[in-house]
Amino acid sequence: MSIDFVKENIECEQLMAENFSDTVIKAEYIIPDTNPDVNHILILNAKPSITNKEVMQDKVFIEGKVQYTILYLAKEDEAMGIYSVNYTGDFSNYVEISGAQHNMLCDADCYVEHMDCNIANERKVSIEGIIKLKAEVYKKYEFEVIKDVENSGDIQMLKNPDTVDKIVGTVSGDLVAKAEIQIPMDKPQIGSILGCNVNVHKKTVNVLEGQISVEAYVLIGVLYRGKDTRDIVYVEEDVYVNKEIPLDGVTPSMDSYTDFCVDEIEKSVREDDLGEDRIIDMEVLVNSNTKVMYKEDMDIIEDVYSPSSLMQMDKKDYELNVMHGQNSTQSMIKSNIELEDNSKPKEVIMCYGEVCITDKKIVEDKVVVEGVLSAKVLYKNLEDEINKTSDEIPFSCSIDIPESKIDMQCIAKVALESIEGNIEIDTIAIKAVVEVYARVNYITHKEFLVDIDSAEGEFPAKKASLTIYVVQQGDTLWKIAKKYYTTIDDLVKLNSIEDPEVIKAGEKLIIPGRAVI
Repeated sequence: MSIDFVKENIECEQLMAENFSDTVIKAEYIIPDTNPDVNHILILNAKPSITNKEVMQDKVFIEGKVQYTILYLAKEDEAMGIYSVNYTGDFSNYVEISGAQHNMLCDADCYVEHMDCNIANERKVSIEGIIKLKAEVYKKYEFEVIKDVENSGDIQMLKNPDTVDKIVGTVSGDLVAKAEIQIPMDKPQIGSILGCNVNVHKKTVNVLEGQISVEAYVLIGVLYRGKDTRDIVYVEEDVYVNKEIPLDGVTPSMDSYTDFCVDEIEKSVREDDLGEDRIIDMEVLVNSNTKVMYKEDMDIIEDVYSPSSLMQMDKKDYELNVMHGQNSTQSMIKSNIELEDNSKPKEVIMCYGEVCITDKKIVEDKVVVEGVLSAKVLYKNLEDEINKTSDEIPFSCSIDIPESKIDMQCIAKVALESIEGNIEIDTIAIKAVVEVYARVNYITHKEFLVDIDSAEGEFPAKKASLTIYVVQQGDTLWKIAKKYYTTIDDLVKLNSIEDPEVIKAGEKLIIPGRAVI
């Protein structure tokens, strides 16, 4: 018997494992000849990023770079002036993940656990610290199952509705934030740019018909030293960016998750209409990476038989990932930084920070995330001296994901939405908002029909044209029809059954013989 199948290809991803590793950073850098000697280190700003990742046997190899900006004080005549230097360093390390193989998918992330800068001598600085690497390895499944049978003749199929998690695809987009920052007349002209901070926040991603809509704000902060003065000024501008990125097959009913990262920063200073250096042209390239997934409703063939011939099924058990749910929430972090040496602050010049997750766990109906906000502040004291302070502020928040269980898996990410520092009774009061995202998954097993064929053997002969059958506990019309090589339709017609889903133990059913009803 020739059987024509309607097959469907199923692709899915499953989180196999995640792990961390510490990468030790040790480096020395020479102060450029254009800069004066180092007298005191103010702030080290280290921004790590991943440039390459490769899944290998039982591990993930990660390469990256670190952009360092060092603010320091140098002696000028009788006072101290602030300067900055920029360096780039490389790092690489392995993250051990048992069972990882080279053809598996991988996500990786990195953040600074701690980083210190010290003076080796007046013309050399040393940097030491640890960068924490995180890798997530995913198994990718791809297999074909029988969805239906064409020209089936008298083949009977038992189908049950079910859902399968599928990945539509991943798409990247480049968003360019351009800003023309005008320095007001009550501030000094621009002498030199000391550093830049960029934070992507207020992010909104929508899945549309055939495309992804990405919106965000890019907060650009620039610290500069005034022209012919020791004064330093910090200015900010929030830039709206958006882009619609084509992705075939996506619809508004699908779920998505997007990562954002700052790729490049370009800056230049130019004169205004009065010929003064008061305009900073900024161009920031932000990369978005969106993964789209959905739950496909499909009828899974549970059983097959023919009333007129012997058949055999080939069913296989597959381990599938199920996305139970995802959610995000915002959490407020507040803390007061006590200043050293009884320094009394007069003005906060600049406040910025980074966040990272230190632990996560699933409890009933929610994911609990713990993390640390590393806050750094540049300020003036009452003597107009420039000082710095910093603090590691722990935080904890929970993300509601109903019906989450402790034996499920979760992925969590955190991003800084905003941070500000204000003077409060001789301390620096930090107030920040972080956005925390969590996704909960679990593993399930499903059997799929992958092949049907005619079976060898002699078709059983029927002993009577009609048979009376007494329904047993746990019987269904499907089981009875298959057992006696008839069909559910024939049983329904012959026994005047109103609801094929409801039959009671003890009922008597007439089973047809070879006559066609």
